[in-house]
Amino acid sequence: MMKHTRIEVTEFVERRQRVLAKMPDNSVAVIPANKEVTRSRDTEFLFCQDKDFYYLTGFHEPDALLVLVKGDETESILFCRDKDPAQEVWHGRRVGAEKAQEAFKLDHTYTLDELEQVLPMYINGTEYLLFAQGADKEFDSMVFAILDILRAGFKQGFSAPGTLIDIRPIIHEMRLFKSAAEINIMREANVISGNAHSRAMTFAKHGTFEYQVEAEILHEFASNGARAAAYGSIVGGGENATILHYTDNDEVLIDEELLLIDAGAELSGYAADITRTFPVSGKFTAEQKALYNVVLEAQNATIAAIKPGNNFAQLNNIACEVLTRGLYDLGLLSGDLQQLIEEKACKQYFIHGLGHWLGLDVHDVGDYQMDEHKNQLRAFEPGMVMTIEPGLYIDAEAEVGENYQGLGIRIEDNILVTADGHENLTVNVPKTVDEIEALMAG
Repeated sequence: MMKHTRIEVTEFVERRQRVLAKMPDNSVAVIPANKEVTRSRDTEFLFCQDKDFYYLTGFHEPDALLVLVKGDETESILFCRDKDPAQEVWHGRRVGAEKAQEAFKLDHTYTLDELEQVLPMYINGTEYLLFAQGADKEFDSMVFAILDILRAGFKQGFSAPGTLIDIRPIIHEMRLFKSAAEINIMREANVISGNAHSRAMTFAKHGTFEYQVEAEILHEFASNGARAAAYGSIVGGGENATILHYTDNDEVLIDEELLLIDAGAELSGYAADITRTFPVSGKFTAEQKALYNVVLEAQNATIAAIKPGNNFAQLNNIACEVLTRGLYDLGLLSGDLQQLIEEKACKQYFIHGLGHWLGLDVHDVGDYQMDEHKNQLRAFEPGMVMTIEPGLYIDAEAEVGENYQGLGIRIEDNILVTADGHENLTVNVPKTVDEIEALMAG
């Protein structure tokens, strides 16, 4: 197993300082951790930390709360579960407030038992309160209850903030630009994920269940340090590949069909998001190959255009022109070619977006700066990471040649914007027809 990059505690401290610098004077921000989610009765899903909270702390336990105070000085405060031997023997070790202060370089730490008494004192007297209102109704209720207490206590000298501000735009703009350590983790997540896709190609065969292929992918993730997938893996054979978010993964693979796999590992909180489509038999039919190469040409042309200053709207135009020309050449679109290109006629079969930001979330945060026509006009800058994933999906009942019916093809890589262009992080998994067929031939 490879030794992975980690985010040092100094980077989390620096992130908190950057948020504090963007906060108005005499303000306080509160950012909650996630809670455990019950799967059924007394069992819980594998815990996933709130990504904004994790981005600022590196702290993995549920129920915690980060408080950032900007007054005459700045402070970072954490409320977390206390040490409890009786609970820990059942549910796992806790860091505890005392050790958390030093381990995560915080100014103050308190136990959750102290929250009700201490948190109002940090909010009292401030002018601005920053939090993600609406993200968690239970947390909203707690915050507004504290504000009510402070407002009711004006005779005792208490005062509540008069202005509420959404903290998310500040954090999400920061998250859009990846540090050197974040980029290294995402490179490593791509290597692990790419190896998993290659493993799936060599494992899949006629009569195998989709979930058995998924198990191979998850095994490759975990064996190389990625405890979990970044999202529910899509393993869709045949017509299932035309269902964009198909995750049942419970049908049998058939030789004559294609298999679409959209799967990525989560490593140290960061997501990879890779899609490959290949023939179960190991050999593309003529129609499968032709349609696949249209998608591949669109992806290659789009990726080639990624550089600082360009945007998703430009990339969409490139992808749609290549896809439309390809579909026209194959006889799947008819009419005046130039008019078809202008109308983006390929959208009949290319039914989703071209890509999205990628980071701590698979569909990561960050403003796309869309206009009234939903064109994504934000100029690319170094440090942004995105997916590029053109696809074509032809319904089994579509009025096309029988050998094109029921085909779903998507090809997806993860791309970093660099100072002079881009870096494709998805470097170790076959993508051309020849590469795929060679790997599957053994």
